[in-house]
Amino acid sequence: MANKLVLIDGNSIAYRAFFALPLLNNDKGVYTNAVYGFTMMLMKILEDEQPSHMLVAFDAGKTTFRHKTFTEYKGGRQKTPPELSEQFPFIRQLLDSFGIKRYELENYEADDIIGTLANKAAGGEWSVKVFTGDKDLLQLVSPDVEVVLTRKGITEVEAYDLSKVDERYGLTPEQFIDMKGLMGDPSDNIPGVPGVGEKTAIKLIKQFGSLEKVLSQIEQVSGAKLKEKLSDHKEQAIMSKELATITQEAPIEIELDDTGYKGFEPADVLPLFKELGFSTLIERLGGDAGEVAAEEKEDVPYIHADSFTEDMISSPAALIVETSHDSYRAPEILGIGIAGENGIYYVKGETALQSEAFKQFMSSASKHKILFDAKRAFTALAGAGIVLEGVIFDAMIASYLINPSDSSEELAGVASIYGLPPLDSDEAVYGKGAKRKMPSDDELGEHLAQKANAVRKLEQILSRKLEENEQSDLFYKLELPLSIVLGKMETEGIKVDPERLRKMGSELQGQLKVLESDIHELAGEAFNINSPKQLGEILFEKLGLPAVKKTKTGYSTSVDVLEKLESKHEIISKILIYRQLGKLNSTYIEGLLKVIDNESERVHTRFNQAVAQTGRLSSTEPNLQNIPIRLEAGRKIREAFVPSKPGWLILAADYSQIELRVLAHISRDENLMEAFRNEMDVHTKTASDVFKVDPKDVTSEMRRRAKAVNFGIVYGISDYGLSQSLNITRKEAAEFIDAYLKSFPGVKNYMDSIIQEAKQQGYVSTLLHRRRYLPEITSRNFNLRGFAERTAMNTPIQGTAADIIKKAMVDMDERLEQENLQAKMLLQVHDELIFEVPEEEVETLCSLVAEVMESAVMLDVPLKVDVNYGKTWYEAK
Repeated sequence: MANKLVLIDGNSIAYRAFFALPLLNNDKGVYTNAVYGFTMMLMKILEDEQPSHMLVAFDAGKTTFRHKTFTEYKGGRQKTPPELSEQFPFIRQLLDSFGIKRYELENYEADDIIGTLANKAAGGEWSVKVFTGDKDLLQLVSPDVEVVLTRKGITEVEAYDLSKVDERYGLTPEQFIDMKGLMGDPSDNIPGVPGVGEKTAIKLIKQFGSLEKVLSQIEQVSGAKLKEKLSDHKEQAIMSKELATITQEAPIEIELDDTGYKGFEPADVLPLFKELGFSTLIERLGGDAGEVAAEEKEDVPYIHADSFTEDMISSPAALIVETSHDSYRAPEILGIGIAGENGIYYVKGETALQSEAFKQFMSSASKHKILFDAKRAFTALAGAGIVLEGVIFDAMIASYLINPSDSSEELAGVASIYGLPPLDSDEAVYGKGAKRKMPSDDELGEHLAQKANAVRKLEQILSRKLEENEQSDLFYKLELPLSIVLGKMETEGIKVDPERLRKMGSELQGQLKVLESDIHELAGEAFNINSPKQLGEILFEKLGLPAVKKTKTGYSTSVDVLEKLESKHEIISKILIYRQLGKLNSTYIEGLLKVIDNESERVHTRFNQAVAQTGRLSSTEPNLQNIPIRLEAGRKIREAFVPSKPGWLILAADYSQIELRVLAHISRDENLMEAFRNEMDVHTKTASDVFKVDPKDVTSEMRRRAKAVNFGIVYGISDYGLSQSLNITRKEAAEFIDAYLKSFPGVKNYMDSIIQEAKQQGYVSTLLHRRRYLPEITSRNFNLRGFAERTAMNTPIQGTAADIIKKAMVDMDERLEQENLQAKMLLQVHDELIFEVPEEEVETLCSLVAEVMESAVMLDVPLKVDVNYGKTWYEAK
């Protein structure tokens, strides 16, 4: 059986993947779209081709032997976007995990390596397939060599053998180089003959046979102008052919036998897939990111108590309030684990809840308690009518503060981080999904004893660590009290009017029907708008719109594709609105209706306090932070959020441009500080400085660009990223960024100095000492280092903004109690706090909330809060 060699042009496929897919990143913020697209292509090749030998070739550097012939070779190319450059190390790591040989050679391009290996294989017992996005490699096609070109997208390809090259160009592969000599190649800055395009070049080569024959018989060429051009640029044409010729004799130090491929082991590939967040590919390989090897547990003796008594409890005591895991909201208390100086105990949940001693202990502020996830315990006990008091430590929050990138919301994970004996995970005890079960009483008792014992040990370890990190104040004065504040907010919930939601749903359905009719009329026929296949056929075949990219199943109709086509046909904007309204209806109208409590008509979101590495809160079940408000229909959903009592109002208090104010404080940039101190519009001020015009002459477009840079520059936005967000060229974006940094030198100094600081100490901090460790900041891996540098710049800004609003929440809770107000704090959404308040307290609360939020943390520029109220959340905005 003949050997089958697959050769892949690594740089070309990576570029194709990067530009075919939107910018994706994993949970650490590392860009992954090129790696993902490359992986998809690679797995398809392995599946379809079943190669016996395989190699991926890469360019070794910017300079090649061709530069000796023409120093401007590839001189017109734009710099590789850093978002792509950062991904090449992962692509190389990916190939290693698949066991695929990769190779690069100083002074030569990937094409030359491929050409040389293809030449070595030709004429023997080998069949060769070359995968690339570069048509130049068609010159390698031979009876034994097929070249497969990527087309739109990444996995759609077109194979070229000798007959296909002849069908497409009417030339032989050798003549393809002659054609390039005449027409040149702008992408490689190969000049060719000015004014000679592909059609003319093909015509000449067909007529004369080769470039050399064309140039030796110029008098026989028809057309005076063409003759003149050929005559004037003979040497340039010869040089261009030389530049376009792939060498098949590169001095490679690799033989065909070295490219042998025996397949890959999923176990070798899965760790990288998990790191990159490729969950679909993990499932495709049959992997499970949650797999943990079994280890030997510590034997923890405990007493299974039939009743709860005072003598069990020392102060402080480590407690586990174990709740049912099928729902976060109103869970059943299954059992209590207690570890203290008096021993380790387990009490059934039902037994504890019937005990007055237990209720008194849990609600006593003087009886100190150490917990893991105090907020969850608070909400569970509140459901049983018990107010949790006296929490002096929360091991989950402490672990999160000490290192947010190496933390866990489950006790077993935290115990493992700090070297405690292994604990069974909750999943191991209760099962997962359909296999979830209730363990026996003895199993549950042992599990809770283990957990309570671990929490007690963790308190000693973590409290020392907090002190060492200068994070004791952050923990004890901010995050720990905040967990109880959040528990109160979750328990209170916010009222949602289901009738209003249903009415909105009906209105949306009506709008969707009108849009559907309009879209069908513009298309000239009825079709399923939600079917990408049918929509693609309408747009790109019937209406003839340019296909931006293709997928395995047909034309891509993703949002980014449609947005690029919006100016081409009025049907596009209607389709985009149709999709947005459809998502609003399914996700937010129908989604909210499912989670409204039937009795109280409230929704009780869950605030995640120990997830985001920036310190930001998020919310789930339902996610009230992602209600889309760009569309009026999305904003209108907030009309359904109402006060819980007649005569009450909803009040919303929103920090104005808090992150830019923090940037002004930290960077000490005089221009930014002046803007905020003088209450100027900061985006107009930026546009005025950057475009060198008077503020009154700033146009809306200038302000829009300034706003994009203001919010993007400190987060490491590149010229590529800015060009994408503003739909301008990379050159324009680069010029704009340069102008911005010249106008705001303090910001530039901050960006440079914070990266140096991160390199020196391995982490960056917020104003309140929240840390984020960045071990990759000195990595040789460009991808990891680039991400770490962007993170170093944005963490002190985003994290300090998060600290400020958290501090405001703790202070507001305290002041509401001190002032004996009935008003309640209900939600935190990004930089906004939502309250419900009786009408008679509105003026008092307006003043109080502005005072508290604006003085939460003192900066060198003023914090500003916008306060509004109304009968609904919508009116309060």
